[in-house]
Amino acid sequence: MATMSTEGPDQKVLLDVLSNLGLVQYYPNKLKLQSLLEVNKNSINEKSVILADEVPFHYLRKLFKVNAGCRNYTQLFSSHEETDDAFDSLDLYTEDGFSETTVHPLDLIVCLFLCADSFLQQEMALKLSLCQFSVPLLLPHTNNSQCTLMSWALREIVKEWCPHDLCESKGFVEDYIVQAKIPLFSFVRLKNCSLSKSQLLNQVLSRGQQNHNMFIHRDMEGGTLTRKLSNGLVEVCWFLPCGKENMDTFREPIALANLRGDICESLMQFTFLCEVSNAVFVFLDTVEEKENTILNALDDAKSKLHFVVNNKDMTSVQKIMRKLDIEKNRVKIKNHRVNTAEFSKRLCETIKTSLRDVKTTSIANMHTTAGKLGLAVDENKTVDQKKTAEEIIRRIALQTIPEFKRQQLPLQGEHWKRLSELEKEECRISNFGSDVVEYQKAELREQKKHIWELQNKKKMSQGMQDFIATLSTSDKEERHVFLKWMKFQFITHSRDQLTSLRKKLKEQCQKKNAKLITEFNQALVDSSLGVEHYMREMGLNYEVSVHVDDSTGKICHLPAITAEMLLDGYPLELLDGDASNIPEKWVTAVLMELHKKVGGRSRLLVLAVLGVQSTGKSTLLNTMFGVQLAVSSGRCTRGAYMLFLKVGDDAQQELGCDFILLIDTEGLKSPDLAQIEDSYEHDNQLATFVIGLSDVAIINIAMENANEMKDVLQIAVHAFLRMKQIGKRTICHFVHQNVAEVSAHNKSLTERQHLLDKLNEMTKIAAEMERQPGIHAFTDVLDYDIQNNNWNIPGLWHGTPPMAPVNIGYSEAVSDFKKNLLEMVGKDKQFEASTIPELLEWMRCLWKSLKYEDFIFSFRNTLVAHAYDNLCQEFLQWEWEMQKEIFSKQTAAELEIVNTNNEVGLETWNSLITTKKTELAQEIETQQSKMNEKLCDYYGKRDGNVKLIEKYKTDFYNRIKGVSNEIRHSVNAKLDRVLDLNIAKKKALDIQQEYRGRIEERVMKLLCDCKDTTLSDDQLREEFHKMWASATINVPALKDEDIPASILTQLKKKFLNRNVNEELQHIQDLQGFGTDSFKTRHDHVDPHNVTDEDMWTDFQMYTDDIIETETQFVFDQTKSNGDYNDSFSRDLLQRIDKSLNKGYNRHRSNTRFEIDIKLHICGFAAREFLKMHQRFLLKIDPRTQLEKHKNEYLMDFMDLYKQTDHCQRKANNFVQFCIKPAIEDYMNRTLGIDIVDNILISCESIRFRSRSHFQYSIQKELLLKDDFTAFHKYICQYEMYVKEWIFVHILENLQDNTLCKLKLQILEVVNKILRAFECALKKQSDGTESIPNLVHEMRLYLRKDITISEEAEKLILFQIKCPVHSFTQKCIASLKSLKETLHVEFSNTEDIPEILYKLAVKPQDELFKRILGCGQHCPFCNISCEAGGKHHRKHHASVHRPEGLGGWRNQLTNKLGISLCTNNVQSTHSFMLTEEVVRYRDYNTVFSDWYIPPDPTMEASDYWKFVMVRYNDRFAKEYCAKPAQVPAAWKRITKEQALKGLKDTFNIC
Repeated sequence: MATMSTEGPDQKVLLDVLSNLGLVQYYPNKLKLQSLLEVNKNSINEKSVILADEVPFHYLRKLFKVNAGCRNYTQLFSSHEETDDAFDSLDLYTEDGFSETTVHPLDLIVCLFLCADSFLQQEMALKLSLCQFSVPLLLPHTNNSQCTLMSWALREIVKEWCPHDLCESKGFVEDYIVQAKIPLFSFVRLKNCSLSKSQLLNQVLSRGQQNHNMFIHRDMEGGTLTRKLSNGLVEVCWFLPCGKENMDTFREPIALANLRGDICESLMQFTFLCEVSNAVFVFLDTVEEKENTILNALDDAKSKLHFVVNNKDMTSVQKIMRKLDIEKNRVKIKNHRVNTAEFSKRLCETIKTSLRDVKTTSIANMHTTAGKLGLAVDENKTVDQKKTAEEIIRRIALQTIPEFKRQQLPLQGEHWKRLSELEKEECRISNFGSDVVEYQKAELREQKKHIWELQNKKKMSQGMQDFIATLSTSDKEERHVFLKWMKFQFITHSRDQLTSLRKKLKEQCQKKNAKLITEFNQALVDSSLGVEHYMREMGLNYEVSVHVDDSTGKICHLPAITAEMLLDGYPLELLDGDASNIPEKWVTAVLMELHKKVGGRSRLLVLAVLGVQSTGKSTLLNTMFGVQLAVSSGRCTRGAYMLFLKVGDDAQQELGCDFILLIDTEGLKSPDLAQIEDSYEHDNQLATFVIGLSDVAIINIAMENANEMKDVLQIAVHAFLRMKQIGKRTICHFVHQNVAEVSAHNKSLTERQHLLDKLNEMTKIAAEMERQPGIHAFTDVLDYDIQNNNWNIPGLWHGTPPMAPVNIGYSEAVSDFKKNLLEMVGKDKQFEASTIPELLEWMRCLWKSLKYEDFIFSFRNTLVAHAYDNLCQEFLQWEWEMQKEIFSKQTAAELEIVNTNNEVGLETWNSLITTKKTELAQEIETQQSKMNEKLCDYYGKRDGNVKLIEKYKTDFYNRIKGVSNEIRHSVNAKLDRVLDLNIAKKKALDIQQEYRGRIEERVMKLLCDCKDTTLSDDQLREEFHKMWASATINVPALKDEDIPASILTQLKKKFLNRNVNEELQHIQDLQGFGTDSFKTRHDHVDPHNVTDEDMWTDFQMYTDDIIETETQFVFDQTKSNGDYNDSFSRDLLQRIDKSLNKGYNRHRSNTRFEIDIKLHICGFAAREFLKMHQRFLLKIDPRTQLEKHKNEYLMDFMDLYKQTDHCQRKANNFVQFCIKPAIEDYMNRTLGIDIVDNILISCESIRFRSRSHFQYSIQKELLLKDDFTAFHKYICQYEMYVKEWIFVHILENLQDNTLCKLKLQILEVVNKILRAFECALKKQSDGTESIPNLVHEMRLYLRKDITISEEAEKLILFQIKCPVHSFTQKCIASLKSLKETLHVEFSNTEDIPEILYKLAVKPQDELFKRILGCGQHCPFCNISCEAGGKHHRKHHASVHRPEGLGGWRNQLTNKLGISLCTNNVQSTHSFMLTEEVVRYRDYNTVFSDWYIPPDPTMEASDYWKFVMVRYNDRFAKEYCAKPAQVPAAWKRITKEQALKGLKDTFNIC
């Protein structure tokens, strides 16, 4: 027996024990429930207890996992081995036998209850009860404090039992144990009794089952330690029958109370027990005088007393029996011949006898007695909240629960369910019949608006007002107490009706009556009533206020309050399963408030469990994390709930999250309930939603039912497959419940392989259903390890309920599962926690997509769009950096080619070109490898939602390859053009050099002839002019190339291998083509293709667009200063081919059309290219070039004749005619890149950051400009409009001296030229000094930067007669002067467009290529593809527009069409393609390279609907049609709504 303290605990002893356990800071009642729910390293990795202050929390953590072995952790772990010498351990104990570092288990429990707040007390009591441990009924305090009746602490305990009178009907009783009227039998002891009552009680309670220590006794670990605090503690435990005669000791439930310590020291507790008990069993050995007095004072309770005596000294016992008139049958004597088991049986018989005609009471009814005796009642602190809850419940009166809900909670009625149906109808447009889709959508929108208005008219009930008012209190504890009372009251009120309905539902499931199953299942839902329904109503009130734009502020504070509740551990309904709907605005508002409250630190690890109902899903989560998710024996509230668990600071970095978000769902329907209509669709939707939100999904499988397992796996596989297709990566764990631990290891591998086989089989079936033929095995869907993703969990109960405790093996297995699961998450490099805003966005898109019949087809997500857009931005930057690097290398190669001596032969030039192409190809490969590495590194990140765009990785790798090929092609073409240009210039230069030599000879001869004469300046000029005319009379002109003939030849080559008529072959020139406007004819298309005016108009617009686009291309080419090159016409023909291919599926044009349009465009191009060629020839014409320098030769002649110093003039001319052109050429080569760089770092950069930003910018500007002509051009001539728009914005960007600043930066090259002069001068040595050598050295120094014309140099330096040093100094001075002059010139207003067209790298072209993408257009509405680059598997656009904007009209009415292809593709409508009628749904069979998802939101296309209404008449007039008949809802769209729709479309914040 435990050593008994002679006095009750005083304050000092209490504080000493609390201090020893490290609990002083929590006393009294300061230890919060939330602190135990935090996920930290201690809760994940359990370690041995080393210090005394670690004991309480280690015990609590075990208890919260419902580990019945938690009592084994109340003592410190000792590594001392046992020895024969008993004195070895004496130093561990104090003189009174109590160790300073040990504590009696009961003292620990008392300490924890004294330190815990009321909610933690409830949770502790509940967990103790699940472990089938006794719980405190009366909690002692110090000597000077009263005991407390712990009825509030026991309120959470719910028990089920089966009285024997319900056995035949297989009924059961379920009730809160505090409210249940159960006979109470109390057990006390008088002084030191040698018989252990706790051991005996354990025998009584465990009869029929394995022995279980419900009460702590002396033979347990720590049981012999001195009790310092727990004397006076009254514990209570219950025996509950299971309905089986051979197992139940008692046919009815009974409660057994156990008073710790001597009744002499706990008289108040003893008196209370005598008052409330049906019988009191007093354990004693002898009765002394003090005890005799106490027992004699119990006049009213004498009839309740029973004595349990250990047969030692019976004299005093017999004496007190006579005084109290105790019959012999109320005295049980244990002698040494009777063991504990036999004696407990006799004691049971006594209790059974006492049960006859016994009066029952409940703990709740003990409050009055406790008050009379001066005992405290913990529940008295909750009276106000209880009254409020009762007032709300009292309104039910005689109503049924469904009637009460309709009256008090009107918003969650039929209207709310109808809204859900309407939203689904919007997404399943095929059910609309043959009416116009847009009118049906507008009608649905009107219906929804009307329902929201009706919802808004419903007044909030008084009960709901009281509920909200109480929640709005600033006192969190009051709020939580109120919610508890609401929960207790609701469950109490609805329990009987729900039990009855469950029973009827079960009967119908056995009968397979589908209709009645559906009715009873719905009745079960309608009759359930709980706090969650009031919370749902509160959320719907907020939802209504947002929808009707009511900003009165009455309920605007509710999200903040609910966010506080979430942080305090309350669940929030995420998915309303009754209506199959999500109150998105409410959930968003609450979670965003939570996001604010945690300062934005809201990284979430989302964990969900999925499985058939009543298979232990919630119990699994409760055991894993110590939470209290609702556990019931039937299907009541449906849907999904979320619970937030804070992650401790010590585990946040390891787990990569700030919170663990648990999602608890209704169970999937069992095969019995599968007969309910739409049950499979509902379960599939729920599974996809939950798995789609989860980072970790636990598939819970009960091993008893193979059919249930098959259904769960099939649904889960579908969900995982869908997530695979949309880029969501979920970790999956399979938990197999009720697997015997002993056999699990041996059978594990075989069973796991069998499971994988089933998963593979179901994956193939699911892949076929989801139209994913490339997937054949479960491992194709997600990372699955047969060893690490399967967990065997033994059965929950150790024995037969309701008296069975939770199996320790279950708790340990679940704990091990939790530890490994979290460790795997922490080690997973690919795991990236989502923040609350990201989770909300993902939830919104996921839920929207689930409403469609084809989930994968319809899924669109802003997070995916953001992640894709972010990668596009990065990619564009990498691409530009690569282009700049190649531009730099290419420019250097061009300079080297241009700087090659003009005297070399063509063979040398060809060799040099080949070398440079090879070098640049190698550089391109290097840059390509770098881009591949950057992309690989980008996908290796753990942020930016990269995991969501995994499916685009191949596209981007292909894009890198495509970009490299394009650059390689461009570089090779440019080098070829440089070679062609050099060859053309060489012809001119050869003539120029020949006649320059003649001129110089004639000048020297004339000088010699005039040497001995004295001539005036006029006479000298006259002689010179005669000489010049004679010398240049025969300078030949350059011959024009036959450009039109060359273009015609290329055109004919295009048709060499095609069966065309002879007309093309007989065309001799292009002179008559392309002079008039081009008109389409009937022989341009297949006869049966264009059948109405609508198609002809569209075909003509398509043709005009090609012609105008290619005309602009020709103009752009001819604006440069270069010569025509055959590559221009090759590019032109390729562009036309590309345009024809793009439009073929839509227009089915024939070869006749191809010939005519190419002749038309080439005819125009031939004339323009010929003009370009002629301008170039004029520019390099030898006579023209010589005439430019005539005056220079004249001045040389006169200076030589007069022998004047010409050093300054020569220096100035050298700078003016050699250096200045080189600087201008340098500027033209580098300025384009600088302009692009400047734009990409300026405020304009956001427009060109990605295609999404560009489209948003250009469409926003169109909306604000309000110009029909601009809209029409944007729609019908997209590329033309975009090019002009870019050009205009470049011009705007270069205003305000921006261009001047960029040019001035380029003038830094002047400093390099100055340094070149100085370096060249230093290399001049005595005897070798010459100005030609000086210039040669300077050219070598600058060969990688600029090119100096050798011809100009020789001409300028003709017969120069001055010192090298002097010439250098004068050149330097002239160069500085030139720099100042250029500075002034750059500051003046210039013709910016002309400058841009002369640049080697044209900014307008580079920016256009940056945002153009592939240039493809939607085959229906003609909107441009928004996928980046040219190399992607599918074209797509964020939003499509009404087809009437592109000219489509109704064939019968001639009215412009209003349908959107995003609606058509989900309808049963069809379109005509030649003679073939194709359903819009099957558009992929014709336009396989396009992905057109359904309209993601009703508002997504508001922008184009607004444009359609705004310019309806103008578009009709433009297309020679009648205005569209638009829905009334379209006319109500404002410009602001259109702009908002635009922002939503392109995810602009």
